[in-house]
This record gives sequence, C-alpha cells and structure tokens, in this order.
Amino acid sequence: MTNIALPENIEKLKAYSSAKSEKLTGNTWLNANESPYTRLLEMRFDNLNRYPDPQPEAVIEGYARYAQVEQSNVLMTRGADEGIELLVRTYCEPSKDSIAIFTPTYGMYKVTADTHNIAINELSQEQLANEDTDALLPAIGEAKLVFVCNPNNPTGALQPIRKVAALADKLKGRAIVVVDEAYIEFCEDKSCVELIKTFPNVVVLRTLSKAFALAGLRVGFMLASETLLAPIRKVIAPYPVSTVVAQIAATALTSDALTQMRRQVSILNLAKKKLIQWLQNSEFVNAILCGEGNFVTLQLTDKQFVQQAMRQGLIMRPFVLFGEDNWLRISIGNEQELKQVETWLKQCQVTEEVS
Repeated sequence: MTNIALPENIEKLKAYSSAKSEKLTGNTWLNANESPYTRLLEMRFDNLNRYPDPQPEAVIEGYARYAQVEQSNVLMTRGADEGIELLVRTYCEPSKDSIAIFTPTYGMYKVTADTHNIAINELSQEQLANEDTDALLPAIGEAKLVFVCNPNNPTGALQPIRKVAALADKLKGRAIVVVDEAYIEFCEDKSCVELIKTFPNVVVLRTLSKAFALAGLRVGFMLASETLLAPIRKVIAPYPVSTVVAQIAATALTSDALTQMRRQVSILNLAKKKLIQWLQNSEFVNAILCGEGNFVTLQLTDKQFVQQAMRQGLIMRPFVLFGEDNWLRISIGNEQELKQVETWLKQCQVTEEVS
C-alpha cells in the first residue's frame, strides 16, 4: 500500500457513478440511454502493427460532411467525456478558474472540474430557461467554461438556439459556451452547430454513443473554430483514436448508415410518445419531464417500485432530483423492452392495491 499522499481535491472527489458501474444484474437494460439497435460488422485489419492516424481523415471528413462544417472545425475524441476533460485541462487553471453549470445536469462536468481543482459556479435549469442572459451573468461570474447540456440529461430540457447565441454573445472574450449535444439527433433541427461559424467562443460536443448505436466504441467530436481548437490539439494525446475504432466510425458516417440512423431515431421517437402515454395513464406517476432525447424522466409516487422492477430484471436509472429521491429515468428501448415497462407499471398498481 502506497504512503504517497493524494492531492486534497482527489482525496475528496466523488466519482461519477455511471449506469454500468453499479454492477447490476438484469435482462432488460433501460438505464444508460443506449440504443436498442445492434450493428453487425465484418472487418479485416492488416496494419495494427502501425500507429493510427491521430485524427483519421475518413472519419473527420465524414463527420464534417454530416455536421455541415469544415474539416478544420472537427476534432475527434474518445467519447464526448474526453472533450469535456480536454476543455477543462486546456482552458482552466487549477485552483484559480471556475466553470458554470446548470443543474440538474450531466454529472461529468462537476467530476472533471473537481478532478482538476476547478471551482464550480452552479446555476439551475430553471434559471437557464426563464432568465434572460443579463440576469444569468452575475451567477456565471468569471467562469471560463459555461456548460449547456442541450438537450439536458436527465431532464430533457432544450434551450432554443437564440438563447445559446445570446449567451455566447454576452460572454465574448470572457468565456467559452460548451453546448453538449449528445442527444441532438433526436431533435436534429434544434442543433446549435451553426453558431460556431458566428461565435468564436462556442464549442459543440457530439457523440456516436446514442443515436448512432455505438456506445461501446467511445467516439466523440468537438466542433468549434480553428482558433479555439488549436490549443486543444496541443493537449490531446498523440494517438487518441485506435485504428479499429476509426474504421468502424467511418462506416457509421456513410450515406446509407446515416439514413439507417435517422430511421431508427424516428422509430425511437414514436416509441417514446407511446411510453409517455402509458406513464400519463398511471396513477403511480407524479410527474413526467417530457423533454427531448431517447429517455423519459419521471417521478414515482413510491421509489420502492424501482426495486420491484429490478427484481423482474428490468433495470432503469433512479435519480435524486429537486431534493427528492423518487425520480426515475427510462431509456427508450425496442418494442419488447418497452412492453416490459408497461407490464411493470400495471404490476405497480396490483402491488399497491394488495398492500
């Protein structure tokens, strides 16, 4: 056992608890906002003895075409999480700078800041939605990075492009507005990607983990001006993307693959509407956050219903939101998986009546 003392911020760090880190057992997984669709790939590699291209040309070209930006505006990362870490590491000075977040939101913003000893200026999702940009500025303070998860996880809230643009305009020369669009394919026309052409202080984070059904690949992208990306290119690892990952990612960005992805998104969005109807008809659901993304977050009348679902092998994601511990996020699965949710909802009623 080492006697080397940890830095105080690491000693006190509360690690992010991912959906897969809890080592749960079940047969229906609706807790990680994964796609229910699988991809069958046949690939051959005869060059794994060579180092990979740090920024594989085929992937950069394909994603630039898909996102309708220039190739110089694209940086490929190991999931959007690495994008978050690179921004904090590049633009924030430990023990001096801060970031701003709007809670409840994705937990890795806080974990990354805490890891690098960066302070957090915390605002609420309600403030972001209801206050004008001038009113937000005092609480944002001197933050170097302002994270806007859009659509927001776990609430699904979506800020209009004009609101993000106004925020970026007010923060010119002061802070970078980081728009995390992990779920944007489920509301594609609401993307803020066009803002990077107007505002040099806007970064858009993207991923292949959700709509592209490649969560296991760990591929993300940073979209921003060349000037903003230049220092990050100095900081990123020399070979961040493996040859295998690059080849699979390139196949996901072909015309046929994009058509298939959009078809799957349409199916999942329709399935989500059906799930919301079931939830609205259940007397054991207090509230439903009907936002965007491939998930629905709801408040149950009794958190014990989650334990009942787990005993049936149905794994969903419990949350503490707004100071209450009876919230649940359900990822949108396939028809069979969502039927199990419907069955569970009916059994919740039976359980309540018996007790």
